[in-house]
Amino acid sequence: MINEQLIAKSELFRALHKGKKTMILPNAWDVISAKMFEECGCKAIGTTSAGVAMSLGYPDGQEIPFETMLSVIKNMVNAVDVPVSADIESGFGKTTKEILHTIEQLISAGVVGINFEDGTGDINSPIYDPILQQEKIAAIREYCDSIGFPLFINARTDIFWLNIGEPESRIDEAIHRVKLYEEAGADCVFVPALKDVDEIQKLRSAVKCPINLLAVPGLPSIDELSEIGIERVSTGSSPFRASTSLLKQIGDEIVNQRTFSKMTYNVLSYGEVSGLVK
Repeated sequence: MINEQLIAKSELFRALHKGKKTMILPNAWDVISAKMFEECGCKAIGTTSAGVAMSLGYPDGQEIPFETMLSVIKNMVNAVDVPVSADIESGFGKTTKEILHTIEQLISAGVVGINFEDGTGDINSPIYDPILQQEKIAAIREYCDSIGFPLFINARTDIFWLNIGEPESRIDEAIHRVKLYEEAGADCVFVPALKDVDEIQKLRSAVKCPINLLAVPGLPSIDELSEIGIERVSTGSSPFRASTSLLKQIGDEIVNQRTFSKMTYNVLSYGEVSGLVK
């Protein structure tokens, strides 16, 4: 339901993309991860579709039922006071009408922004036609304008993420796509796996709207990205995978060393964790 509080959160989220320094947007997968990021001082939170799906036993790539994904997102929105942006992959719908129904439900859940990608999840045809994707983004923008809600659309292209085309041509194809998405009404463009400084600068010169990059090995420092003029870096599934990696270390220690140091030293107490969900 759209109300003054949700509008205020949306305006705050938009304003976070206008600072002098690059905003870091952490991606959570459940209430505890969202609450912990908020507790650490994060001004907004994104969701990770991969983390949500995998934590519930589903593969990434819209294999999780949307109703299940939506329930988790609702729980996160209700648990934190900061704005929440949802990763909805390619919209959980085959038609524009179905995608708009997804958007309607997300707004009703209290989401202020979305990640909307052009990857299909189909290995035989891995990426949508850019004109078709542009039309979908324009439809989302038109719908949000019609209901008076400034949903923040982060339009993602998976050219680099999926290694589409020859390496030397990827930046030009990515720019071609995100410019179309910007024209359609996207508020921000997202090029995950882009990390070369020269290519980042070329992208910055080509588009006017904010740019989102993904925290990956080899990405320039936040200070350098701030100097280039990159507004946002998100963490994707990395925090979820890092947490899973720690669980593996704990399991290995229990089985092979028969000790418990990794899960008993320098960890939050029961009271500290339970206090997050009061």
